[in-house]
Amino acid sequence: MKQIVNNAAPSALRSRLDWLLLAGFCGFLFFFGLGYFGLVGADEPRYAQVAREMFARHDWITPTLGGLPWLEKPIFYYWQAIVSFSMFGVSDWAARLPSAADATILVVGVCLFFRRFCRGYELDGALITASSAAVIGFARAASTDMPLAAMFGVAMLAWYAWYEGGSKKHLSLFYLFLGFATLAKGPVAPFLAGLIILIFSVTSRNAAAIWRTLWIPGTLIFCLVTLPWYIAVQVRNPEFFRVFFIEHNLARFGTTLYHHIQPFWYFVPVAIASLVPWIVIEVRVLIGVAREWWTSKREPATSAGTLPVFLLIWFVVPIVFFSISKSKLPGYILPALPAASLLVVALVARAQRPDSRFGTFAIIMHSLLAGGLLLPALMIRYIVIQHRLPWNRAAAVSAVIAALAAATIVIGLKQCPNIRMLRVLTMLPVLLAVAIILRIGAPSLDDVLSARPVANEISLLAAKKLQLAVFKVSRETAFGLAFYRDQVIFRYELGNIPHEEHLVVAPVGSQAEVAKMVAGRRVSYIGAFAPQKLEYYWVSQ
Repeated sequence: MKQIVNNAAPSALRSRLDWLLLAGFCGFLFFFGLGYFGLVGADEPRYAQVAREMFARHDWITPTLGGLPWLEKPIFYYWQAIVSFSMFGVSDWAARLPSAADATILVVGVCLFFRRFCRGYELDGALITASSAAVIGFARAASTDMPLAAMFGVAMLAWYAWYEGGSKKHLSLFYLFLGFATLAKGPVAPFLAGLIILIFSVTSRNAAAIWRTLWIPGTLIFCLVTLPWYIAVQVRNPEFFRVFFIEHNLARFGTTLYHHIQPFWYFVPVAIASLVPWIVIEVRVLIGVAREWWTSKREPATSAGTLPVFLLIWFVVPIVFFSISKSKLPGYILPALPAASLLVVALVARAQRPDSRFGTFAIIMHSLLAGGLLLPALMIRYIVIQHRLPWNRAAAVSAVIAALAAATIVIGLKQCPNIRMLRVLTMLPVLLAVAIILRIGAPSLDDVLSARPVANEISLLAAKKLQLAVFKVSRETAFGLAFYRDQVIFRYELGNIPHEEHLVVAPVGSQAEVAKMVAGRRVSYIGAFAPQKLEYYWVSQ
């Protein structure tokens, strides 16, 4: 008994240390500096403003934008943002908090999964997943992509845990989190889950798993999670079925209605960029698993054999599915990406020889890529402002630092070629790159990409809060101003010109055009914001 206790104590201590380390990494990668720069793009401020309007109205059913129903996306992110606003107040960082929390849930789910199937490698799997570029990026974005990816990822891990162990608890978790994923993005979640399970069960020669998955209590859990909101929003908004299911699911997939047109191969470079810095290792592993699967003529007999196949199918199916779609955006394949990271650790755990699995060439290329992250991070201001990487003294110094980091990784792995050394040496430049971008690049990102500084300047220039209009500015600027000014934005191009005195935000040199559109009214220049080449005008009543 004494020996058992002595052995258990170090194990429990290591487990606590692992959880503390994981909490520290997630806290930094996902939560630290969420408000260092403002909301960017069109989606972030738009989703944040929808949540704010629901919060202000105490309405948990109908999303609205500018006071009108906005039914493009389901409710899950908005519910999370409402809770965040109620706890911390309305702000851009509070709007991003749900995605950071969801990414943490995904990483914890990965850790618990590997504790069950690859014990001893749970921290490796969790940190490799957490440090992928797409996970970090979308964890810091106020959008529906990370909520979907996290809920879907946990659901698929729970399904495989049920498949191997037969526990109804895991199958219940599968249906529960699949319900959350359906509330996050819609019917794409159960469709992809069903397709992955179908293909995996058939290729594993275990078609009975399909029918065993169709568990009535689990279906009831799924319905209890999803149907109340879908029914309530349809009752309140009879147009919901047409707008959401027909226009923003079927039409978005099958037509170019929303102009997100990209070539069939679009998601290949997107996946490569999303899996940095692990892409070299992950491609090496993906190719190896695919080759083994293709040449094998017998069903794997253990979880060590079926898990890589399941992860490979999970990774490939969403990418192929969305490649067929007429509408393509980078976030669409986010639910597929955790599978690639999990596959690396699953193969290492099975082989127990990571150096032979990855190969010397792959390790060298991985080291160059991981260390190379420091180059764009150190040059982030130039990249944001000039949209290129200039060659100057700063670039030369940054390149030397990146090269030294890459050499350190190669030397370290040569001395100790195992997954833990690979994880530690790769995480260091990732952490440094994120820190550098947040501390050095955030002001430039804010000035060039966010409407926050524009809104702040308008607040200083205007003695009172006037109606605000825009003319020939981007959607990103218009939606950003709507959030940061918390008001409806009028668009001159659409003929929405306020009758009262108001302010107009327009590109530099637009005063004559604005005056022409409001003939007979006085138009005065009151200021400019040079980084975005915008000017502000006052228009009389």
